[in-house]
Amino acid sequence: MSSLLDSLKDRISPDVVRGLASTMGESTDSVQSALQTSGVAMLTSLAAKAQDQSFLSQVMNLISGSSARGAMGAAAGGGSSVSTTASPAGGTFLNMLFGGNLTGIQNKIAEVSGLRASSAGTILASAAPMVLGALSSKISSEGLTTSGLGNLLSAELPRLRSFLPAGFSIPGLSSVNSSVTSQVSRVRDEVRPAATAWLWPVVILGILLLGGLIWYFNRGNTITAPVNTATEAGNAIANSASALGAFFQTTIPGGIVLNIPQNGVENKLLIFIKDPNAQVDTETWFDFDRLLFDTNAATLQPSSQEQLQNIANILKAYPNVHLRIGGYTDNQGDAAANLKLSQDRADNVMQQIIVLGVDPSRLDAKGYGEDHPVADNATDAGRAQNRRISMRVTQK
Repeated sequence: MSSLLDSLKDRISPDVVRGLASTMGESTDSVQSALQTSGVAMLTSLAAKAQDQSFLSQVMNLISGSSARGAMGAAAGGGSSVSTTASPAGGTFLNMLFGGNLTGIQNKIAEVSGLRASSAGTILASAAPMVLGALSSKISSEGLTTSGLGNLLSAELPRLRSFLPAGFSIPGLSSVNSSVTSQVSRVRDEVRPAATAWLWPVVILGILLLGGLIWYFNRGNTITAPVNTATEAGNAIANSASALGAFFQTTIPGGIVLNIPQNGVENKLLIFIKDPNAQVDTETWFDFDRLLFDTNAATLQPSSQEQLQNIANILKAYPNVHLRIGGYTDNQGDAAANLKLSQDRADNVMQQIIVLGVDPSRLDAKGYGEDHPVADNATDAGRAQNRRISMRVTQK
């Protein structure tokens, strides 16, 4: 009797690997590694929730849905293109498993496999229906109930964890790891010789003296770049909560109810899509207003997920609409580095929307760096407005 992991490996066919590698411009070895790591991460996260019968029931319902069956069939067929393996059901599954941790999982997969972060997002979107297919096959062949699936996952959890790369953190397992680490630290504290306690005041004094010297020799210098890891808010800095207006609910095709602000980008996009007189052009851009990135990085913060989910839902409700995602920076720092950062951020936003179930063929991303400013780069407020992610409808 094969395990879930064996069933998943059977679905990662050479044709799928080659197709994805060709589409993304990545090596087949990296794509193979990323697909396997993605699948193992999903199964491990699911196994970590094996005792949550309510959660497993949701997974069972997702697997039994017609949309999931269609997506899983495509995945099992070994299609070579990205669009045959990405699916709305897969996007829903990923969000159920990882939620606000999705970006971190994507970045870790990129790190361990050697892929670009944007490619890792595509891999996750492609691997999700494969995992759903492996689960569906196991449930069908063994007649598993919700509790039976939970027992199977619990039994396979130790093996799944052993296949995760070192340092790969899975939501739901971190508390176990933290507990172990805490116990180890406590033991070390208990056996540490008390005689070393006098060292701490010396160390602290040394740090204070070093800080004072650094301040003394640099007190006349101007600090030109932040050195902390606080988050920045793209163009959200320039759009205060009050400017977005009151939130309201609106229903879009498919029966999806959105909770969006009156002046937010989601409502502006909906108005443009539904207006028969609004023509597609190269000048009409819509700025995201609730995206957060790590400083000088393309990593999206978990709070960005709400707006990304809204955009994905709008695109699924209007399947003829295609978008370009544009990334922009201010003019501070190296122009080439700014251009790369803008491209990475645009790619990451696009990949997150793909992960949420939108066909990759409907999206593209372009980084413009410090070009096309919308405000004065001589002021903090102006630079904040220029650091933005925008989207343009290219087809409707």
